[in-house]
Amino acid sequence: MRLKISITGVVQGVGFRPFIYRLAKDIGLKGYVQNDTGGVTIEAEGAESLLTDFLFRIEKEKPALSQIFSLRHSFLHDKGFKEFVIKESDKEGEIRVSVLPDIETCDECLYDISTKGNRRFNYPFTNCTNCGPRFTIIEDLPYDRKNTSMKYFRMCADCEREYNDPSDRRFHAQPDACPVCGPFITLINPTLENGGMGGFKYQKDDAINKCVELIKEGNIIAIKGLGGYHLVCDAMNETSVRILRERKQREERPVAVMFADIESVEAEAHVSMLEERALCSVERPIVILRKKKGTRLPDSISPGNDTIGAFLPYTPLHHIILQRLKRPVVATSANISDEPIAKDEDDAFKRLSGIADYFLTNNRKIVRRCDDSVVRIVAERQIPIRRSRGFVPLPVILPFRLEKPVLALGPYMNNTIAVGIDDKVYLSQHVGDLETPLAMEFYEETVNDFLRLFNIKPEVVVSDMHPGYYSTIFGEMHYKDKLVKVQHHFSHILSCMAENDIQNDEEVIGFAFDGTGYGTDKTVWGSEVMTASYSGFKRLYHLRPYRLPGGEKAVKEPFRIALSLLYETFGDASEFDLLSLSGKERRFYTDMIKKGVNSPLTTSMGRLFDGVASIIGLKHHVSYHAQAPVMLEQAAQRSDEEVKYEFRIEESLIDFRPIIQEIVRDKRSEVPIEVISKKFHNTIIEIILSLSESLRKSAGITKVALSGGVFQNAILLTGVFNKLNERGFTPLIHQLVPPNDGGISLGQIVAGNFQR
Repeated sequence: MRLKISITGVVQGVGFRPFIYRLAKDIGLKGYVQNDTGGVTIEAEGAESLLTDFLFRIEKEKPALSQIFSLRHSFLHDKGFKEFVIKESDKEGEIRVSVLPDIETCDECLYDISTKGNRRFNYPFTNCTNCGPRFTIIEDLPYDRKNTSMKYFRMCADCEREYNDPSDRRFHAQPDACPVCGPFITLINPTLENGGMGGFKYQKDDAINKCVELIKEGNIIAIKGLGGYHLVCDAMNETSVRILRERKQREERPVAVMFADIESVEAEAHVSMLEERALCSVERPIVILRKKKGTRLPDSISPGNDTIGAFLPYTPLHHIILQRLKRPVVATSANISDEPIAKDEDDAFKRLSGIADYFLTNNRKIVRRCDDSVVRIVAERQIPIRRSRGFVPLPVILPFRLEKPVLALGPYMNNTIAVGIDDKVYLSQHVGDLETPLAMEFYEETVNDFLRLFNIKPEVVVSDMHPGYYSTIFGEMHYKDKLVKVQHHFSHILSCMAENDIQNDEEVIGFAFDGTGYGTDKTVWGSEVMTASYSGFKRLYHLRPYRLPGGEKAVKEPFRIALSLLYETFGDASEFDLLSLSGKERRFYTDMIKKGVNSPLTTSMGRLFDGVASIIGLKHHVSYHAQAPVMLEQAAQRSDEEVKYEFRIEESLIDFRPIIQEIVRDKRSEVPIEVISKKFHNTIIEIILSLSESLRKSAGITKVALSGGVFQNAILLTGVFNKLNERGFTPLIHQLVPPNDGGISLGQIVAGNFQR
């Protein structure tokens, strides 16, 4: 197995490459370490356990003067290295000025803010060259103070002395500040006169103390962070969490919890070694963890859900609040569902006044919104669910060079855009679903911002094929002569191929399983089995088509999908009684299906998961995207069942009807839903394995790319990944960009290079 690591921020001349060389030799690995235009690249081959040890020891034992701003890693297939060497520096390609992501507070700055007598004691904007805001304060390049939102704060004599002293760790730290000259905190009640400015008002340390007091009393506070506001309340207060949900219109979707330290997380959730690494990494993402039985967190944090999203403080303000509060807090994006996160005071007061009781704000401008990142450890790999703060805008390095600058406009859901030049792709922060006017405005801001920030004039622009996506419409309006439209699921597979170092002449078997995607036949796809290279794809298998009565309504009401699956399997039969519908309702929906009225055909695997969850009684109506499949997965995790259901593959169709027949039989026989759920997962895994075997035999391909939102499912991804390995395949999964639609823009960049 090969471990590929890209490190940004290592200082030259501190012995980092020799350190890596000695460490690799000590562990018994083969490969290389090399300086390049973006930092340091390491490739090492050996047993997976040794590679994991190598990864941990790099961060633990690195030279004292080296600074790691970001460490991105992925496990890939072997190249067959003979020994470990230090390679000559790679100077090929244009050296482009890097924009660093926002970096969590370093240990030295934590010491400063917690030490009485230090001039930055309890100062919530403390930073140095090793930490602090970057991406969210940069207005333009080069990265100088005058080109950031810190330009409005003139440094005092002490800060200026540090800033100009090469021996000081704040030498040329552009956000450098202190209580004398820097930004400060204000606590406001916006319901009072003059928007609160003339009424309830606390500043600086008094504001933080009052904020902590208000959280303890059960209030909801909108707190301005690095890339926008969080809505914050006491995570142990059931009433506060419930009120926050009601006001935010977030009925059941889990909310993230910020803990003071790793020990506090471990008290409430199971934390593996890799999950601890993710929690404590400089990126500080939200990490999806399994709750412990007997957790003190109220069920309203993640209703009916076995997991929580946990993360650690990443700014001095977060650290100060949590140390004083001495309990975890809910820290969720400050918005109404489907809107972008609030970042400006006027915007926050306008949109959040009905949610937050008080606002803890500050006078440093946020230049660009940036939500928290989310990751999950699956199959011993770190899988991004949302790639944003901490990771953006570091590039994904391609295994080839782009012939022309490319702009990717992304999809409709979980949108990110991307710009590509040379061998680098810069994906944007999470934009979200392009469903509201504010989201569309944020989207346009992001496109223009990235083109300006990276000084790229695209010669090729790529969008999804769906004619109704706002991103596609935007491309037609602004880039018609340069626009290339690429099929959604092909983009998924291309993104997986690119981040797994697939070469130009290679072909893979691709499984693109998700909820929806516009097909070349103008129907809704979502279970695509293909062979693919960078130059094109061939769709070979997919689910037997079925209808979605009510179209998009079926996504929020899975009972409609369940009824369609039952109708396709049994016709007009008594099995409809599993859904507890009245006779009138059954006739209404079956008539829609029979006549094809507002009932588009689909081959979606994601919708199949929805329908099965409804058939077995888990969820008939959902309050957030993929809620039913999440519940199906978690039910399956409570079972050790190894049996699978029967299935048929005829010509190009995966026939789900035998599966539905047996699920109904089990349901009527009162087989536990946990067992039914696990058998269903086992069946989907076996379908993937069976088709992989068939295509290896017919096409001689052994590399299998797994992409699409369905592969966020831990049981499915782990099962397929391990079993493909056991059978001699090379499974390719996402470790740098999300398998969901947040990774589509990377695939679109690749398509823009090969599909013109």
